[in-house]
Amino acid sequence: MAEISFPLPDLGEGLIEATVLDWLVSPGDQVERNQPLVELETTKSALELPSPQAGKVIRIHGAPGETINVGEPLVVFEVPDNTAGIVGTVPKDEAPKRRVRLSAVLDED
Repeated sequence: MAEISFPLPDLGEGLIEATVLDWLVSPGDQVERNQPLVELETTKSALELPSPQAGKVIRIHGAPGETINVGEPLVVFEVPDNTAGIVGTVPKDEAPKRRVRLSAVLDED
């Protein structure tokens, strides 16, 4: 099993923090992707933040009434090892396919 931390994402419109209104999950709960995790309030609105992935909730950060800054840990999931890891692809080390030869143009003065 692996642990994956989910930080408070950028909620848009230049918002840099959010206040926890209520947690909809508890440590030990198994959650599915897009399941509501927490109710947050910003200076512009209140919203439910969905889970970015399925997994078991290990830790939650921020009690109701506490403010969390964007990028700070919000929740930690426990997921199977085969689902944790790098998102996307890792570029392969390959020789460049195209080379450009530069040559200087000499002035005839």
